[in-house]
Amino acid sequence: MKKLTYFILSIVFVSTSVFAQEQQNTKPQGHTDQNKFRQMKDVLATPNETRTASGAPGHAYTQQKVDYVMDIRLDENKSQLFGDEKITYHNNSKDYLEYLWVQLDQNMRARDSKTPDINSESFNAAFNGPQSFTRTNLKKRFDGGFNIEYVKNDDGSDLPFMINQTMMRINLPKPLAPGEVFKFQIKWWYNINNHIEDGGRSGFEAFPDGNNTYVIAQFYPRLCVYDNVEGWQNMQFWGRSEFALEFGDFDVKLTVPSDHILEATGVLQNPKDVMTKEQLKRFDEAKKSFKDPVFIVTQEEAEAAEKLRSTKEKTWHFKANNVRDYAFATSRKFIWDAMGVDINGKTVMAISLYSKEGNPLWEEHSTRVVANTLEEYSKLTFDYPYNKAVSVHAQMGMEYPMICFNFGRPNPDGTYSERLKRGMIGVITHEVGHNFFPMIVNSDERQWTWMDEGLNSFVETLAELDYDPNFITGNLPKDIVPYMGGDQSNISPIMSQGDYVYQFGPNAYTKPAAGLYMLRQTIMGPELFDYAFRTYSQRWMFKHPTPADFFRTMEDASAMDLDWFWRGWFYTTDYTDIGVKEVKQYYLTDKPTDKALKQAERYNMNLDEFKDKLVYYAEAEDGVIPANAKKITDFEFLNNHLESLSEEEKSRLNEMPNYFYEVTFEKPGGLVMPIILELTYEDGTKERKTYPAQIWRYNEHEVKKVFRTGKAITNIVVDPDLETADVDTSNNSWPKEVSENKFDQFKEKVKG
Repeated sequence: MKKLTYFILSIVFVSTSVFAQEQQNTKPQGHTDQNKFRQMKDVLATPNETRTASGAPGHAYTQQKVDYVMDIRLDENKSQLFGDEKITYHNNSKDYLEYLWVQLDQNMRARDSKTPDINSESFNAAFNGPQSFTRTNLKKRFDGGFNIEYVKNDDGSDLPFMINQTMMRINLPKPLAPGEVFKFQIKWWYNINNHIEDGGRSGFEAFPDGNNTYVIAQFYPRLCVYDNVEGWQNMQFWGRSEFALEFGDFDVKLTVPSDHILEATGVLQNPKDVMTKEQLKRFDEAKKSFKDPVFIVTQEEAEAAEKLRSTKEKTWHFKANNVRDYAFATSRKFIWDAMGVDINGKTVMAISLYSKEGNPLWEEHSTRVVANTLEEYSKLTFDYPYNKAVSVHAQMGMEYPMICFNFGRPNPDGTYSERLKRGMIGVITHEVGHNFFPMIVNSDERQWTWMDEGLNSFVETLAELDYDPNFITGNLPKDIVPYMGGDQSNISPIMSQGDYVYQFGPNAYTKPAAGLYMLRQTIMGPELFDYAFRTYSQRWMFKHPTPADFFRTMEDASAMDLDWFWRGWFYTTDYTDIGVKEVKQYYLTDKPTDKALKQAERYNMNLDEFKDKLVYYAEAEDGVIPANAKKITDFEFLNNHLESLSEEEKSRLNEMPNYFYEVTFEKPGGLVMPIILELTYEDGTKERKTYPAQIWRYNEHEVKKVFRTGKAITNIVVDPDLETADVDTSNNSWPKEVSENKFDQFKEKVKG
């Protein structure tokens, strides 16, 4: 009798689940074989000896090395920069090189630059005042760009070269063989741009007191990357997509007015020559201060320096090993503060330079934000390897090894809004964070903007929330909804070359960051994600990763197939839209239903033989369960069976269900995502359930789930915390929530 009961119950419960599965396996109209879960082998490069299928560098991986010895002099009176450099190029590749390509980024600002010509321009002005008319219609284009005085071989002989806009090809006397070194020299000068008036990623800002602050970058001819992916990465610099650079060692002497305060990439070699005894003493104190910054130059001292103008010069000498670029900042206006940061037992200096125009905001937050950024990024990636990180006050946001330029200027009376403070904290976190991506994890910014901006914006989000748990980051999945749900003709896939994407900010910064945040918080979980992300970061420290290396490492280190996520989020402009299409409610009865009779006929069963031995399920009409609905306790044979079970068997049973719900989920959006549910019961309690994205593997349009509960469900909400960037939440609830549109709200207001 016990076996017969098991057989009967098995038929009842299993047959319904089999029927549901058969429904799920049925291909809907319009179904194609382009399954959202197909593997990425059609879009990722084939693994090889240099880049493995695991996402790690292969045993044959190589990269070039470029060393620079530079002498730089700033002419403050003319705002001109003069330089000469000795370059040592190490050919670590397996290839013979007939020529070298050198980047001349300043040529973007030359009078014959093509950059302004590629931008569309409309005539929108209705009128101008005299100043705006002069600036708009009469002002000559800035006379920028490198003036190359010579390119010479190590022996002093001239090297032939050809300049094509922002790229210079140096023709070698003979092909450079694998393992060989080539040394040469370049001498140049250029006019420094006023970055406030003429724009740019570096330059000077002129102040009413007659002084300038200089933030100088892309100031020297620098070698392009040569690798096994692109060959020479010599795509022109149009001003948007940033840089691809080789690592090397820098020995740099910077000659500036003697009353300037200067910071730069690298370790200062001659502090006693350029700093006063008091400044040296204060800097030593700062090394031991891990809580609050110490002033090396106070605001009072900086204001006193502003009033004078030395005609003498001094030279600051820095060395930096294993960096991909170089930058510096100098001015007599600078306030200078610093503090120590403990990075796993090593003291790293967090430093800020800022004029009085940045206070009080900068002295309150800048160096503290630098310290917090180094700590948080190091936790998620690797211990910060350099000796310092410097934040410089400038009206921009740009990043270079160990130094970055950041905006955030209070009103003249020192007041500032909460929005300005958040913006400053955000940009400092972001630009200091770039020390990790791409200054150390050295991706190709020119080709794949998202690999540094997107990854960096993601880690920035976590660092900002650590600095202030209520910080509005702008990089969460809910923040990308207006972009993803917008006009599809004005959206590009993330996997697009940076110069040709629409809506650059959301594409390269916010969407990748939101996607990684979603991976960490919702799809993988922090433990799996953090290990995989750290593995990627450490595998590719001081190397050149590609998107495939990132995608493969994240899967290799987590045992998660994420091809569906990479393909949808990074390679398409599809959006997320998952909703509740229908909810059917069922109740228990002792009377055979039409559905039961049909199933009995299908399985050649005579239900009369099983009288008082079967539980039947009836669908509630219009969602209303009748008063005569049965409970489990009403079925004596079922209760007898349950009582006959052993204690161990009983311990394996769930709560006895009296309510049954078949929920149909629809997916109007193109992306597959996990289904995250919040169920609310009649007693007010809530329960969360998450179904992996693979639930859509057989039918990407709709799926069904059955809920068997001891309490009535009164509300179902999909994605209650907005974790999946769902662009339309109007279909996310059952019963459907009715929200007034603006017109309805207006009518109600008029009535009132």
